[in-house]
Amino acid sequence: MRFDIMTLFPAMVRAVLDESIIGRAQKAGYITVEAHNIRDYSQDKHHRVDDTPYGGGRGMLMAAPPVYDCHAAVCAMADAALGGNVKRRTIYLSPKGRVLTQDYAQTLTEYDHLILLCGHYEGIDQRVLDEIVDEEISIGDYVLTGGELPACILVDCVARMIDGVLPEAVCYESESIACGLLEYPQYTRPAVWHDVPVPEVLQSGHHEKIDAWRLERARELTGVLRPDLLAAYDAAHPPKPKKKRK
Repeated sequence: MRFDIMTLFPAMVRAVLDESIIGRAQKAGYITVEAHNIRDYSQDKHHRVDDTPYGGGRGMLMAAPPVYDCHAAVCAMADAALGGNVKRRTIYLSPKGRVLTQDYAQTLTEYDHLILLCGHYEGIDQRVLDEIVDEEISIGDYVLTGGELPACILVDCVARMIDGVLPEAVCYESESIACGLLEYPQYTRPAVWHDVPVPEVLQSGHHEKIDAWRLERARELTGVLRPDLLAAYDAAHPPKPKKKRK
């Protein structure tokens, strides 16, 4: 899968995505992540990409031409790398967009190519958004100084579900939110720390009992912290009817 990020701060994006699991996944060839400086596509001699908004108002607005030209170049590069029939989606990271969820991140793994557009200043000229953007996505109901951090979050969230990025699918399927519940508490050595022992069942080696304990703890934790998730989980996992005795 290929991710192309259009930004005014490519070094900021690279600093995050070239590290840890996502960085190793790039080196191993499971995913491709490229960051493109929109300023490189400015026709202004000073490489300006912004101007004052029509109608007045505070702040500056990113202009349409460099964004459009950057997008066209990114599409051409990706087509050359991926070949024909590319399933592509262009996403603008914006607080006006639909909120990113685990389920929707899973849907995005179906694409071959995601282009992520990062705004800055007061945003981007609406005309280019209307022309090149397929949808807007938000990472939450708050405002940041730019779209770079949300773009990194989206890449991380989607990329970790691509085959090979994590050792097995269970690595992401059984985690908080992904499985429908918050994750159960976990422990490692030493067996006793600050006079608090690891729960005995986890040291028993009895996998059925361990699985039952983990599910019970996950349900308890979700009920306290996210009762909405527990209600949705219970609706999707109704108890099995008991067999009648003959």
